[in-house]
Amino acid sequence: MTKRLQFLLDEGRYARLERHANHRGASVATLMREAIDTAFPEDGPTREEAARRLLAAEPIPVTDWPDMKAEIERMYEPGQEAAQ
Repeated sequence: MTKRLQFLLDEGRYARLERHANHRGASVATLMREAIDTAFPEDGPTREEAARRLLAAEPIPVTDWPDMKAEIERMYEPGQEAAQ
């Protein structure tokens, strides 16, 4: 990175950023860069084009509902990961 940006925040906003950064194990600067990227994305496909691509995509094979539900529930258990 080559550009430096400095700006002032009130205590409440900074505390909120710091809390989220600590929760994610990231820096406040990382959160700020992500916020900028979200608010001002680089030029890419328009929303309309992205929707068109999504709708034109081939269907994704999925398993039956009981297996999918069990996998989703496992993802929300502490310390567990979904099967690959």
